[in-house]
Amino acid sequence: MRINVAQQLKGHIGESRSITINETSSDGFPIEGKAILVLTNRSILVTGSFKTSIKCVCSRCLEEFEQSYIMELEEEFFPENGFLRDGMMREDNSIEGFSIGEDNVLDLNEAFRQNTLVNVPQKPVCHQDCAGLCPKCGCNLNVQTCDCSRQQTDPRWAPLHNLISDQN
Repeated sequence: MRINVAQQLKGHIGESRSITINETSSDGFPIEGKAILVLTNRSILVTGSFKTSIKCVCSRCLEEFEQSYIMELEEEFFPENGFLRDGMMREDNSIEGFSIGEDNVLDLNEAFRQNTLVNVPQKPVCHQDCAGLCPKCGCNLNVQTCDCSRQQTDPRWAPLHNLISDQN
């Protein structure tokens, strides 16, 4: 997802350009969407909405699955050579965001990668009614049932449990 922005960098501030992206990420998943590139007085602002999917491991059953999601992107890309619109050099050569290479190519791969990492759910679930794993034998309850007792007794309640069973 490399975009040549040489002509846009020579344009007027506020000029925008729309690009349709239909590519495969470095992880092998499709990324589809539309990006709008706007030239500012110090950078190119990239905004867009993209549909993609990622590999996740279910937090209940530990099975791997693909999860689709919509990724919103809004990032600034700064020229690496340090020149501003008026031909002056930046006073501090630090880049506050992503950079545009000296070949005037804007690379969206790192922005997509970072945005994906931030948006991965902390506890992904393969489907809402996932039964998970048996806490005793570890079998996947979505695939098979086990003969383990589902009644869990907290050992702290054992004296009260014994008291009830003595009364019967």
